[in-house]
Amino acid sequence: MSATLAEEAWSLAFGTMSFEDGLTMREDTAWRLMPGNDPDRFSDLLSIADLDAFLRTDAARTPRVSMADGGRKGSAAVPVDEYIEDGGDRVDLPRLLARHDAGASLVVSQFHEIHPPLARFCRGLEKAFLHGVQANIYMTPPGAQGFRVHFDTHDVLVLQVSGRKAWRVWDAIPFPAPTRHTPWANNATAEGEPHELLMAPGDVLYLPRGVMHEAMVQAGGEPSLHITIGLLEPGLGEMLRNLLSELEAEEPALRAAIPTWRLADADGVGAVQQLLTQALGALARPGIADRIAVAALDRVARDRMSLPGRSLTTPPPAPDDTLRLSETMHHTLVPFAEGGAALRWYGGAEKLSQQEFDWLLALEEGATPAALGDGALDFCRRLARYGLLERA
Repeated sequence: MSATLAEEAWSLAFGTMSFEDGLTMREDTAWRLMPGNDPDRFSDLLSIADLDAFLRTDAARTPRVSMADGGRKGSAAVPVDEYIEDGGDRVDLPRLLARHDAGASLVVSQFHEIHPPLARFCRGLEKAFLHGVQANIYMTPPGAQGFRVHFDTHDVLVLQVSGRKAWRVWDAIPFPAPTRHTPWANNATAEGEPHELLMAPGDVLYLPRGVMHEAMVQAGGEPSLHITIGLLEPGLGEMLRNLLSELEAEEPALRAAIPTWRLADADGVGAVQQLLTQALGALARPGIADRIAVAALDRVARDRMSLPGRSLTTPPPAPDDTLRLSETMHHTLVPFAEGGAALRWYGGAEKLSQQEFDWLLALEEGATPAALGDGALDFCRRLARYGLLERA
């Protein structure tokens, strides 16, 4: 039996590490270097030739394309007017190449959105982790450094594609569990002695959010090309902020006014505490955790590219076609206590009867409409139009 999309991506990213060990690693705060034994391990994902081809297209524009030079005074970010056409956002390729020759790293953000091999790889990891995954590209000339010591606000996997790169990584985490709302502001100091690493093609470095690190290409030698895979797990604070706007319309305790005219009284702050206790009680009522969980799964379907399991010319399913749920299309199935379920995906949500729910479970493994029974062909054709089904 062929590997699933998630299994294929997992094997490429983590080698022989079991899924459970990988989840345990992500639940910890320790970084890990995972040496590879195949220098061509990531050659099918990306090459320097792919970057050269991209830079010769009209898609090569800011902010997707940027440059960084650790040798600059102040910020390492290279001003865009040094590599972008005057008055626009499109790359001025001769100037960009000259700036790269002078030591600036090329950075291409969200390259999975326009490079199919990376799109497939990231989608596989999204199916494994059930949250968004992105791919940023870093091409650094010999002897140069892009960004100085910093931490990231999400977990990352560094995949060394070609060349060698020296890294320094610290164990101490000065700012625990940073998020996009607590970004790097040059106000954290690396503590203790760093670990000196040298990454070769095929190696993988896992860096949990908050881990201080910096990278520098070896002097002499060839340029370094690596992919930084961002693992964009949702944070509880972020999900609560989103949910509060909905709950305020439902919960009187969240609409209560703060009597500012009483705050100077002896028990003024106590009154606010009482209001807060009532509001927190509303957040703790049954069903709130379910709503947060569904919203977290909805986010990966809503925010990531849809990648439907059909093309412009895909014909509708026939009765004897073996069909299965598309591996590339995110969806969530939420069972109802009374039977049936809600199918939620990029395009919306649909309530399923118990029979349709059973059909969908069968389609997870692969089935023909004829084998599913009366009415299944119309059901399958409807899902196929959305891109939720593909031929096995």
